Amino acid sequence: MDKLKRKDYERLLAPMQLELAAMARWVQHAGQRLLVLFEGRDTAGKGGTIQDIARHLNPRQCRVVALPKPTDREDTQWYFQRHVAHLPAAGEIVLMDRSWYNRAGVEKVMGYCSDAQYRAFLQQAPVFEKLLADDGILLFKYWLCVDQAQQEKRFAERRDDPLKGWKLSPVDLQSRTQYRAYTEAREAMLDATDTAHAPWTLVDFNDQKRGRLTLIRDLLDRLPETRVDEPLIDLPPLPGPPARETYGRLTPRPPFPVA
Repeated sequence: MDKLKRKDYERLLAPMQLELAAMARWVQHAGQRLLVLFEGRDTAGKGGTIQDIARHLNPRQCRVVALPKPTDREDTQWYFQRHVAHLPAAGEIVLMDRSWYNRAGVEKVMGYCSDAQYRAFLQQAPVFEKLLADDGILLFKYWLCVDQAQQEKRFAERRDDPLKGWKLSPVDLQSRTQYRAYTEAREAMLDATDTAHAPWTLVDFNDQKRGRLTLIRDLLDRLPETRVDEPLIDLPPLPGPPARETYGRLTPRPPFPVA
C-alpha cells in the first residue's frame, strides 16, 4: 500500500478535526475528564499524532503532558504519584506522550528499575487504572506499532535533519539493538494490563499519516454521543470607526519581505 500523501492526509483529517472540536465542547459542557495515553517505540509517531489532535483545541482545556526523567525526590515517591498531579479535572482533556508505562518499557529493558519494582508495577497498574475508571475518568490507551526497518529509517532521518536532531537521544541510540527485548516487554505489559476497564488499542504506524487517521477515528468512535450545539456569537457593529494601532515613541519593525 502506497504511503498517504500530505494533501490527501490533510483532506481526510479536516472533518475529523471538526469532530474533535465538537468533542472538546462536549467534554467541557458535560464536565467529563478525558485521558489518552500514547505509548510505542521510539519514532513511532506519538508526538505528531498528539499535535494533530490538539491543533485546533483550546490549550487551556487540552493539555499535553510529556514528563522528563524523574528527579531524585520523585524517585523516592510512589511510582504513580507524579502522574496523578497531571490527571484531568472536569472539562479537561489530557494527552500523555508516554506515561506510567515507561516502567514496563524503557525502564525494564534498559535496567532503570529493579525486577521488584517492575513486578510491582504490573500488579499495581490495573488497580490504579480501575480507580481512575471507577471515578469517571474516560481512559484510552494506544500503542503505536512500527517495524524495525521503518524505525531505522526514521532514526536516520532524525540524524540527518538538524530540525529533528533533538529527537534522537542517547537512550534512543542505546535501544536500537533492543527491538526484540522491547517486543517481549510489550507483550508482558499487554498480558498484565489489557483489562476490561482499561483496554489497549494497537495501531499500525508504519505509515504515520494512515496511523494518525486510524487512531483519531477510533478515539472519536469510542466516545459517547458528543453533539453539543455550538453557541451563536453575535458581533454587533462597532460604535464608531475602527481605530488604528498606536505605537507612542516607538517605530514598529516593517513587515518581513516576501519574494
